[in-house]
Amino acid sequence: MSLPYVSAPSRRAVLAAAGAAGLVAAAGPAVAASPRRSAALVVHNARVFTGTSHPARAEAVAVGRDGRILAVGTDAALRRYIGRDTDVVDARGGTVMSGIHDGHAHPMGAAGRSLRPSLGGAEQTVEDLQKTLTEFLKDSADQEPDGWLVVEDWNPVGLLPHGTVPHHSMLDALPTRRPIVLSGGDGHNLWANQRALDIAKITASTPDPVGGKIVKGADGKPTGVLKDDAQPLVMRHVPEPDETQLTDAAAKILAEAAASGITTFMEAVVGQGELELYRRLAASDRLLQRFVPALRIDTDQTKDPAAALAYAKKLRAEFKDVRKLRFGTVKVFLDGVIEYPAQTAALLKPYLDKEGRPTDNRGDLYVSAADYGRLSAAFNAEGWQMHAHAIGDRAVRTSLDGYAYALRRTGRRDLRNTTAHLQLVDPADLSRFAELGVVACMQLQWASRNTWTMDALLPYIGAERHRWQYPARSLQKRRAALSGGSDWPVDPLQVWNQVRTAIDREGFDGEGDLYRAEEALSRTSSLLMHTSGTARQLRMEHVTGTVERGKAADLVLLDRDVTRCPVADISSVDVRLTLVGGTVVHDAESSAGRAAAARVTRAAAGPRPTAYASVHGGRHASCGCG
Repeated sequence: MSLPYVSAPSRRAVLAAAGAAGLVAAAGPAVAASPRRSAALVVHNARVFTGTSHPARAEAVAVGRDGRILAVGTDAALRRYIGRDTDVVDARGGTVMSGIHDGHAHPMGAAGRSLRPSLGGAEQTVEDLQKTLTEFLKDSADQEPDGWLVVEDWNPVGLLPHGTVPHHSMLDALPTRRPIVLSGGDGHNLWANQRALDIAKITASTPDPVGGKIVKGADGKPTGVLKDDAQPLVMRHVPEPDETQLTDAAAKILAEAAASGITTFMEAVVGQGELELYRRLAASDRLLQRFVPALRIDTDQTKDPAAALAYAKKLRAEFKDVRKLRFGTVKVFLDGVIEYPAQTAALLKPYLDKEGRPTDNRGDLYVSAADYGRLSAAFNAEGWQMHAHAIGDRAVRTSLDGYAYALRRTGRRDLRNTTAHLQLVDPADLSRFAELGVVACMQLQWASRNTWTMDALLPYIGAERHRWQYPARSLQKRRAALSGGSDWPVDPLQVWNQVRTAIDREGFDGEGDLYRAEEALSRTSSLLMHTSGTARQLRMEHVTGTVERGKAADLVLLDRDVTRCPVADISSVDVRLTLVGGTVVHDAESSAGRAAAARVTRAAAGPRPTAYASVHGGRHASCGCG
């Protein structure tokens, strides 16, 4: 749908000029408004979702020349803000609302992945996989015999027939001598051929690193599969991408995010490399969104809180002047992923085998509650916020126990310590989030019935526990603060399907709903958790997250009324305009905007893996760049 823009000569000339004479003509004397009062931009004929408790009808938003919201109200009331150089946009009944605040994502990781061939999370037989990889080898034949072939978005549960176990011999059969690595779309699994294992000097006698596992067969030899923090043993040998290529890729990635309506990111695994990439983007004026970098604290660092705190402070001091960065958050991995065959998420009770019998495997808890408590207390005392990756119910409880210890030691409830993912939560822990002031950051696009939630999970945990997957409404009923995140690029970036799936627990490609009756959120709750809820998580609610006078104009204009359209239609929302601080960062009518939107559309068909983990093997750890 084309939007009729009126764009007087102004600093917002990025808006396409077309005929929206209706409002301007109706405005009458308002075109002579005082320059001190006239708006830089007015969007009218809209359904404004303010995200506030104010019941007044809102049809228009005026954006001031300082990048803040000047006024919100009816079309008639906001005519007085239209001056000779005010850009005026007819929303044609679409929604104006806060931009999406993504409380857990890896956009710099998405940039690194975009430079490599991808399997797209496909389910394939070994024979078909080998054919695909052979084509990738042909496409890069100039890299023979020693250039690494690193392929993204391998589906760790996708070898057919289901239950087929990956082994390096399947990759060794390919017509090449090159080292080959398949990087799991979930970020927790890597599959290497024998050449890659040899380069990394991984043998039967190589011990598991802290927080990782070298999978070995019945013969005691490595199978080629590495889990979690064992992945860097191989990935540290992969050459880093060209700096300019990576920066350009990141700029494209952020344009896609703007085209999806994202105005703020919490990047959930950040180290020196990501910070240097932010700096390069900012220097070239291509860091479009606001960013909260969550500095990763490694498993071994968690045992020395003072040293971990010093490390975080050093990075903050070095990069504090990078525009649009807000420091104050650190990230810790407490466990892995729950699906078969990884089963590295930490459970209170053991996993079951395929026949439903208990095993002795309760997954991997990478940090004890005592260590996490001491670490949280040290950071909280200095005003830093914790962000924990916790998939299994034991990891969730560990995070809460750690936060309870920190609260007792510091007395600080204002820091919004956060637990992310929450795929499985024990009912006994649901009320503790509100009691401790902990934010529940959820990736509810995963809350649908599919291979990941059913075939790769139900037989291994049983129906009683399975019912407590992603318990959003149960947490909300107990007054937990909810926020939303995408975990992109674990999933393709599908912001509005994410919002929709929180409501119907099915999404556009689900094979049925996942406990809709028990755990679905209302439409308003879903919109709030992805805007003001995440702004609150990031301690930015005084700046952004709602549409009200004085807040930063971090806004999106959508092509439909998402407050009233059929829920299923939310998945296919088009973002017509995205503003960050009043500056247009996406305009669907521009050539750049159309290109970014097209890239988002092409990426829309993808797998449903689970929570992203850094391979932490080098400078660009979160994108697995070695």
